[in-house]
Amino acid sequence: MTDRPNPFAVLPSLDAMLRSTSLADEVEAHGRPLVTEGLRAIIAELRQNPKDLPETTEAAIALIAGLAKQRLSAATRSPVRAVFNLTGTILHTNLGRAILPESAIAAVTRAAASPSSLEFDLESGRRGDRERGLVERLTRLTGAEDSTIVNNNAAAVVLALDTLARRREVPISRGELVEIGGAFRMPDIMSRAGCKMREVGTTNRTHLRDYEEAISPRTAMLLKVHTSNYVVEGFTASVGEAALARLARQHEIPLMVDLGSGALVDLAQHGLPREPTVMEVLKAGADLVTFSGDKLLGGPQAGLIVGRKDLIAKLKRNPLKRALRLDKMTLAALDAVLRLYENPETLIEQVPTLRHLTRPRDAIAEQAERLAPRLREALLKALGDGWTVSVAPCQSEVGSGSLPGAALDSAALVSRPEAKRGGGAALTRLSARFRGLPMPVIGRISDGGFWLDLRCLDDEAGFVEQLANLAGESGAEG
Repeated sequence: MTDRPNPFAVLPSLDAMLRSTSLADEVEAHGRPLVTEGLRAIIAELRQNPKDLPETTEAAIALIAGLAKQRLSAATRSPVRAVFNLTGTILHTNLGRAILPESAIAAVTRAAASPSSLEFDLESGRRGDRERGLVERLTRLTGAEDSTIVNNNAAAVVLALDTLARRREVPISRGELVEIGGAFRMPDIMSRAGCKMREVGTTNRTHLRDYEEAISPRTAMLLKVHTSNYVVEGFTASVGEAALARLARQHEIPLMVDLGSGALVDLAQHGLPREPTVMEVLKAGADLVTFSGDKLLGGPQAGLIVGRKDLIAKLKRNPLKRALRLDKMTLAALDAVLRLYENPETLIEQVPTLRHLTRPRDAIAEQAERLAPRLREALLKALGDGWTVSVAPCQSEVGSGSLPGAALDSAALVSRPEAKRGGGAALTRLSARFRGLPMPVIGRISDGGFWLDLRCLDDEAGFVEQLANLAGESGAEG
């Protein structure tokens, strides 16, 4: 225990701690109840471990105040924090996918800061449709008859299937029974929507006759799912939208296409892999097309549904539609992003996702050369000798199930420990240091190094500022 006759004599009272000038800022910022709760817990812990107590009351007050500040900072920190995404994955699901354009951020702020005409028609003075302006813009951009929006693409698929195919059969190719992030599978979604999945073809080859043989009086629609998160190569065959649309019309049933990532521009013209656009799929004859707002579109999380006016009308009447609807801030952001698509000349520069996708490798490499000396200096101060920093070519990926297999030439800062023994543990600690920065930096450990792919680094000055905090309170580390 301790040789002192009464080690607890140095402990200040709870009131004394609350009156302490060292905690005045915390009381003002977080409120007396939260600070009081934290102090009680710290004092109780010190009573359980008297060996941790200092010799004087003044030192005990300083110790308790320091611990309280650390814990209050951690307890009140938002779980959703801004980070630098230097993983090499542009649309990183775990890091929030698409970054919103400046105009969309401004639109969200306006919607959040004041009352708005969300469901109020300013001309008639009566209740209005919250999707009205956005729907007009979306149908104009895609050429669809009508459209509606829900909170994500999975919800769009569920709404369409629940509305049009409940208790009926829906043929779908076995090669399109996709699983998206979080183990959400198309068969499970179809089952929850109340329809019966009718698998056709095989994993690698499906023909038009497979669909035709599956159609019966119980068939509600044909469903085609764009395999946007993987590629099947080799001995393969699939049926295009145009052929499926003709077959659907012959049997007077709709064709629905789940396009997933949902590009509104031809990415091939920017040197990226070919991806079908929403407009092309509609032109091929699809009756409904669903796609995401936060993938290749570069907007907020949303599920967009475009297509035939009569089918969209049925979807809007489904009670599920209200449960899946967008809030005012997401609607404002999505409308702002779609506005940018009306001016193709400035689109790439204005939409961060498209800008990152098309950023030239040479520009990234030049940035890496500028930043390499700064990173070397920061590692030397934080960890001492024993680390090297180099600029290395690498390949970025799109992510979030978009453009699978697409490798984008990029450049990275690579930090490596000179000592081979214990190198893996050293890299793990280094990665943790970067994640522990005031604005965390997220990279990846690969090939004996800690890689920071700079493709998505817009705020170079902010990144350099974070490097100054690498040393933290941990001192030098080998």
